Amino acid sequence: MIPVGFDYARPDSVDGALALLAEHGEDATVLAGGHSLLPVMKLRLAAPELVIDIGKLTELNYVRVDGDEIAIGAGTRHRTLEASDELATECPLLPAVARTVGDPQVRHRGTLGGSLAHADPASDLPAAVLALGGTVVLRSPRGERQVPITGFYTGVFSSVKEPDELIVEVRVPRTGGAGWAYEKFTRRANDWAIVGVAVVDGRVGLVNMGPTPLRASATEAALADGASIADAAGLADQGTDPVDDLAATKEYRRHLARVLTRRALTTAAGG
Repeated sequence: MIPVGFDYARPDSVDGALALLAEHGEDATVLAGGHSLLPVMKLRLAAPELVIDIGKLTELNYVRVDGDEIAIGAGTRHRTLEASDELATECPLLPAVARTVGDPQVRHRGTLGGSLAHADPASDLPAAVLALGGTVVLRSPRGERQVPITGFYTGVFSSVKEPDELIVEVRVPRTGGAGWAYEKFTRRANDWAIVGVAVVDGRVGLVNMGPTPLRASATEAALADGASIADAAGLADQGTDPVDDLAATKEYRRHLARVLTRRALTTAAGG
């Protein structure tokens, strides 16, 4: 299908993009890589009057160590996450998860900020940032605020981001040598995850197990109380609300969450 007609702007700076968002509000949307936005527009699920292209804003493309955290520009592409020496050393879960996103074409265009902004519960990177306990930095003409990823998502394709706000940075802790793993079950290598599990330092993020990316809180609590990996993983689907669709039934997704969590926890523990 062909999208509804729209105006197009390509600002030269973040401030320029923010000015356009402030002027047009809910009638505008931001284009970074486009692999999430354009299919939605073609299906007429979104019909913005103005598309603001920030794909060439190099000021949003960086990875740098900042104290106990790593600061990542929202425009940083998945391929950059894959190849980052800083992330490989200080936060290895993130490049490992980025490596599983789509195919090389998607990874060379898609951005971290775009993945988080799209708020798709089937997306890999939001669950990874959730497991890491990361923070989303939002900027608008009114100023800047930091939102813990645990409070960022409100539903399918929705978040606390206001219409005049832009994700400018993502901050994740330096996990160093902490145990981590990512398990993802798909029909084909470049498909969306039927279920995915990101584990790092005792925290567990779930992909496609509800209307938002979720933490397996029952599993985390069990691990903190000294439960075995098998017993803790058996609780991974508690508090989740997976869907029935053509890819899998709700009960099969619950089964996958338990199995993949056990695998991920075992790998993270060095097993």
